[in-house]
Amino acid sequence: LEPVWNEVGIEMRNMGSPVKVGKMDATSFSSIASEFGVRGYPTIKLLKGDLAYNYRGPRTKDDIIEFANRVAGPLIRPLPSQHMFEHVQKRHRVLFVYVGGESPLKEKYIEVASELIVYTYFFSASEDVLPEYVTLPELPAVMVFKDGTYFVYDEYEDGDLSSWINRERFQGYLHVDGFTLYELGDTGKLVAIAVIDDKNSSVEHTRDFQFGHMDGNDYINSLLMDDLTIPTIVVLNTSNQQYFLPDRHIESTEDMVQFINNILDGTAEAQGGDGLLQRIKRIIYDAKSTIVSVFKSSPLLGCFLFGLPLGVISIMCYGICTADTEGEVFEHEGAKKESGDRELTDEGSEEEQEEEKNGKYTELSDGELKQKDIMEKKKD
Repeated sequence: LEPVWNEVGIEMRNMGSPVKVGKMDATSFSSIASEFGVRGYPTIKLLKGDLAYNYRGPRTKDDIIEFANRVAGPLIRPLPSQHMFEHVQKRHRVLFVYVGGESPLKEKYIEVASELIVYTYFFSASEDVLPEYVTLPELPAVMVFKDGTYFVYDEYEDGDLSSWINRERFQGYLHVDGFTLYELGDTGKLVAIAVIDDKNSSVEHTRDFQFGHMDGNDYINSLLMDDLTIPTIVVLNTSNQQYFLPDRHIESTEDMVQFINNILDGTAEAQGGDGLLQRIKRIIYDAKSTIVSVFKSSPLLGCFLFGLPLGVISIMCYGICTADTEGEVFEHEGAKKESGDRELTDEGSEEEQEEEKNGKYTELSDGELKQKDIMEKKKD
């Protein structure tokens, strides 16, 4: 970001902007970083009065400068004439306008603008400044102009004004990337994405869906942990991480409408989700992707990072298994020796018994001999 940030500072100074551009090392001034709720680097904030606005857009020079000028300027920009209205409408693809005088709705509009000025502009105008094709049921009113038409906020149908503006701040059809998809997660809409090779200029929109296209399938494959063939259609529910794929190839507008109706009436099969199994699958997929990317980018580094720990673990396991085997051999030999000693002891006992028997036989034979001698002497 640093080279882009330096360009932003030079451009803002050259255009005479009241916004001063600076930078701070949050590791050296941790107390200030903690005061402003800095949780990651780099973080871009615009300080205006007592408020600190976070920038979450693309980190390009033009986008950052546009953010700074939008937030630093008036919260509500007036449109005094039809010429000014037409000029602003050409510059902004999505245009929020408050029409009417002082009212509770205007106070709410100003409150919402102070919160969402980081995303879009907010304007005010009188009824005679609006284009002739606009008809308002009542005043005051809040309107949004986009996609060649306009919509009027209805508190009873659309709910909270802040939620309505957050939903309507995107065009009906977008070029979707990772950042845009992240921002669409707050709208509560189902996101229908055409995953294609080249840009597709066909536009169809409905207020229940956010439509767009995405060049290439790398990002969507990593998001869904699946391998989608292109071109294809996928509908994402960013609130619960579910997604829908058509059961057959979309060849016409009627096929697309039928696919959307199946999603709305609940007959289309939902895949993915944020359950325990999906989280375990995500951990395994991320680990596998990391390993593959490391080996693709630097095979030698991959061998060192993963081969060295595996080698150490293998040596440890081999040592443990070898030690156990040698212990068993020693125990077996010791057992054999003890059993041999026992056999020898038993055999010794048998020999001693035989000797005792032979001793008895010898003693008895000598007695008989003596008695025989005595008998012979008597005879004599």
